Amino acid sequence: MFDGKSSEEWIHQYAHSHQHPVNRACHIIGIPLIAASIPLFVVLLFVPGFWAVPVAMFTFGWLLQFLGHGFEGKPPEFFRDWRFVFVGLRWWLAKIRGQ
Repeated sequence: MFDGKSSEEWIHQYAHSHQHPVNRACHIIGIPLIAASIPLFVVLLFVPGFWAVPVAMFTFGWLLQFLGHGFEGKPPEFFRDWRFVFVGLRWWLAKIRGQ
C-alpha cells in the first residue's frame, strides 16, 4: 500500500509541501481537530443532538488545511496521491515531538 517507502520518507515528502509558516500553523491546529472529530462521531450513537461538535471540528479542521495550502501556493499532497491522507497525522506527531 505504501510502495515500500518508509514512514520517514512519506513524512519528508509531506513536509516538503508544507514549508510556509502559515500552512504549518494551520496544519498543526487542523490535523488534530480532524483526528479528534472522527471518534466523536461515534458519540452521536449515544448522545442525540451532539452532531454539531464533531461536524464543526471536522469542517473547521479541513478549512484550515485548505487555507494553509492557499498560503503555500501548492495543492494538498493527497490530491496527487490519496495515501497522503494517512501521512498528515504522522507528520503532525513528528512536529509535536520536535522532529
